[in-house]
Amino acid sequence: MDSEVLCQLCDPDTRYEFELDGSTLRNTATGRVYPIRDGIPLFVSTLSGSNLKYQALYDRIAPGYDIAESLVRLFKRIPDPRPEFIGELEIGPGARVLEVGVGTGANLRYLPGDIDFYGIDISWGMLRKCRKNLRKWRRTAHLFQAQACRLPFRAGVFDCVFHVGGMNFFSEQERAIREMIWVAKPGTKIVIVDETEKEVRENYQKNPTTKAYFPPGTEAVRCPIELVPEDMEEIRAREIADGRLYCLSFRKPAAPR
Repeated sequence: MDSEVLCQLCDPDTRYEFELDGSTLRNTATGRVYPIRDGIPLFVSTLSGSNLKYQALYDRIAPGYDIAESLVRLFKRIPDPRPEFIGELEIGPGARVLEVGVGTGANLRYLPGDIDFYGIDISWGMLRKCRKNLRKWRRTAHLFQAQACRLPFRAGVFDCVFHVGGMNFFSEQERAIREMIWVAKPGTKIVIVDETEKEVRENYQKNPTTKAYFPPGTEAVRCPIELVPEDMEEIRAREIADGRLYCLSFRKPAAPR
């Protein structure tokens, strides 16, 4: 890990800075240690509730996730929605970009080649698959195993922050949104995309691989626009991809001059 990346990190619980200590990151104030596994810092230890449930799901489906997604789109003749929501992002030359819930890294292929890309995911299986994809695509990224509600980054370090495909089942949605705001620079547009209720019922509750995770009576999903703090600007929610996804966006207020 180079010094530039280390400078962007902090303990997700205390916000104190780290020092690199062999194959670990050490909190300079408390001495707490976080391991680095195969080059990926680990900030996930004990999980519970929906975070534990969906970590298990995505670890399980990670190896075949990309192929399955492509086959579903081909079979159902569904266009890839990425160009539509990627168009919502504001990414300048050389921007430092954070994707919360990077999955297999598929969104990175649609982003400029000169960005400084950071990705976090709760699933180790997804991160392993992402790393394989990066090598195949000859792209680089800084990967971390972390929770959206406990981002291991300092305040105001990212030029672009976005999330796709996990918000519906985060155990702490409001805290996750506030963490995205915390790590974004003043004036940054934040974009959150996930499936609508109709799409969740169609894709997951009828899928033999995933239906056990979405039993009858599962709470309906909704766009969490009400969880966006009132002081955010340009708050907007709309459906995209023919109603299969919602896109929630807002802007962190610029710093006062």
